[in-house]
Amino acid sequence: MSVKHCLLAASVAVMWGLNFLAIDLSLEQFPPFFLVALRFALLAIPTLLFVPMPKVRFRWILGYGLGFGILQFAFLYWGMAAGMPAGLASLVLQASGPFTVFLGMTVLRERVRPSQMAFLLVAMAGLGVVGWQRFDSSASLLPFLLTLAGAFGWAIGNICNRQAHSTEPVKLTMWMSVVPPVPMLIVALLVEGPDRIGQSLTTVTTPTGLLGLAGLIYTVVIATVIGSGVWSWLMARNPAGVVAPFSMLVPIVGMSAAWLVFGETVSLGELCGAGLVIVGVLGAGLKAAKGARIAGALAEAVPEPVPDVPEPAGEPNPVSDVPALTREEDVPAGTATGSHLDDGRVRGNAR
Repeated sequence: MSVKHCLLAASVAVMWGLNFLAIDLSLEQFPPFFLVALRFALLAIPTLLFVPMPKVRFRWILGYGLGFGILQFAFLYWGMAAGMPAGLASLVLQASGPFTVFLGMTVLRERVRPSQMAFLLVAMAGLGVVGWQRFDSSASLLPFLLTLAGAFGWAIGNICNRQAHSTEPVKLTMWMSVVPPVPMLIVALLVEGPDRIGQSLTTVTTPTGLLGLAGLIYTVVIATVIGSGVWSWLMARNPAGVVAPFSMLVPIVGMSAAWLVFGETVSLGELCGAGLVIVGVLGAGLKAAKGARIAGALAEAVPEPVPDVPEPAGEPNPVSDVPALTREEDVPAGTATGSHLDDGRVRGNAR
């Protein structure tokens, strides 16, 4: 992977890490479920008008949109609106990695290396430490659990994305955005109500509204279109195991930026849990990449079978048509044979 590609991958991690701050600003203006509908509507409209549908089964587009679009962001936005700090949310959402592996084991019957499983258990232990730190009150535990549910939704989307086997990942991502707007708008109208939604739209010109609108634009244009587009471009040109670990920079950027901008702080226990999550997910990803490289090397090492070519009828075979000399007396005089061994050396018999 070239230096240029490394810098691009790191820039995507920065875009995605700062996205949690943008979401936090947007939630100050828009209710969470309506914000999900609004976010994906801004992507769905140009997709329907200008982007051809990818050549995959539509059920996988629906599944990807349900998991990645609806479940992930509905629970994530709900959790952040309920009090989940932006920086900590960027960390807890990394649980999608272990969840994806576990779903692959149970649903797709995929095999997992023991070393990879060990790192996944480390990551889950880190999440357990963070969750334990949130047990000080039910008010702080609920946002953590909601964000964890969002990570599980992301894992469901990953499984559907994998089953789609698409060679057009950008088109698949764009068409996934067609799924969430209508269902999330219905949920928003039922749960949040038309009055609250209308107020968020009529007050968009206030300072809080402008910041929320700027956060929404950042999420749609920078984090989704540019960030996901560059990431897909890198994945198409480099091994996945080399590119994927750069995503572990996302919680580092998110937590650092939230500390600088919002003054968010984490406890020592949460910081230790964060370290375990990062080490576990990164280690599991590297082990998975190593296993994929070994499997690929073994597959390339197996020679292809050579088909049997029948000999043309009536043509002599220069090898099989030579008379076999099976008896010693049939050997012409003066010819050496290797029929006798003496002290490991071949001894010729002259006659």
